[in-house]
Amino acid sequence: MDNLFIALFEILSFGAIVVLVVLGLGIIASMMGIFNFAQGEFVLLGAYITYVVHSAGAPVWLGMVAAPFAVGALGFVLERLVVRRFYAAPIIAMLGTYALGLIIREVVRGLIGGLYISVPEPIGGSVNLGAMHFSSWRLVIIVITVLVMGGSYLLLARTAFGLRIRASLENPALARASGISTNAIYGATFAFGAALAGLAGALIVPVFSLFADLGLRFLIQGFVAVMVGGIGSFAGPVAGAGLIGTLSAALPWVISPVIADVLVFVLAIIFIKFRPQGLISGKGV
Repeated sequence: MDNLFIALFEILSFGAIVVLVVLGLGIIASMMGIFNFAQGEFVLLGAYITYVVHSAGAPVWLGMVAAPFAVGALGFVLERLVVRRFYAAPIIAMLGTYALGLIIREVVRGLIGGLYISVPEPIGGSVNLGAMHFSSWRLVIIVITVLVMGGSYLLLARTAFGLRIRASLENPALARASGISTNAIYGATFAFGAALAGLAGALIVPVFSLFADLGLRFLIQGFVAVMVGGIGSFAGPVAGAGLIGTLSAALPWVISPVIADVLVFVLAIIFIKFRPQGLISGKGV
């Protein structure tokens, strides 16, 4: 029974990590109608910034605070300089963001080489319940994920900023006629999604270490999760991330990790084939 609870905790913590990664990707896809294929590299940048700040002698947690702000600022600049030029052509926007991701990944690879760099956990140790031991840092990740999900929902559903985003999504022309700067809203939304990816990278780097391809696996899982969950709502990508994250963490307990990855993608393809609108369809928060 103890092993079962420990396994469930590992599955839950990995699912929380996938939700963190997917949340920004899902918000950009649902609110702006494009897939940001540089999202995985924003995760990588969040991890790298955390490492750099810590290497400079600062506490790890300070790097984790700096990462989402720095990555969000970079996302805002990239949206203004590159991404917004392709809103009318979503396929070209996907290719453009993919190219941006390649550039970011190769820059980081040039800085760290092929190394796997360890970053310490800000909160070490474990929480003990009888004979069971749960990683304190993974518990923190679960708590932060829940808080970020709740905060993001409130931001999009209960604030004037969220109302402007939804208005820009549903009817851009009417939103502009009402005095809403849709360009500014798109820039802020893209930056917010990038900042969430940066936060995800900062939080997970003590768990997975820093290496150049860190963001690649999460990008693929995130893309599949958004497709399975459904585009157009806040809840869809979150539901998809929970499902894909749970399967990705649970299956390696019973079959080899490689076969588990293949099986997850096959199941996702079959699901999308019969329900292309995803688990939760429709627009709205």
